[in-house]
Amino acid sequence: MDLKQIFSAFAFLDVVMLAACVVLTLAAVTFVFWIQPDPGDSAPHRSTLDQLMERRDSIYDNLRDLKFENRAGKYAERDYEQMRDSLEQEAAQVLLEIERVTGNQAPIPRRDPAAANPRA
Repeated sequence: MDLKQIFSAFAFLDVVMLAACVVLTLAAVTFVFWIQPDPGDSAPHRSTLDQLMERRDSIYDNLRDLKFENRAGKYAERDYEQMRDSLEQEAAQVLLEIERVTGNQAPIPRRDPAAANPRA
């Protein structure tokens, strides 16, 4: 093999590499600019209220599961009470946030302990 054949082999490899790069570039440009986006991508995002209601439902599911697992004896009573209290506090915060988002200004009535147990 002489020097001329070696250079022609390298020239052929250069042409092949150049052709591969051009094909890859055209494929990338076609993918980016030609393919239409999925209509689901342009759908409106969930509102804050939807997110809060989903979180509320998730907390209620967690409370229901926690109660079931406690009845099955999976948790010690103290652990169960701590987890339940934590979930209930989180649920109360989410419910207050839902009220804030919806603009519900109804006052939450509080029980008067004296009115509940009159001693006459």
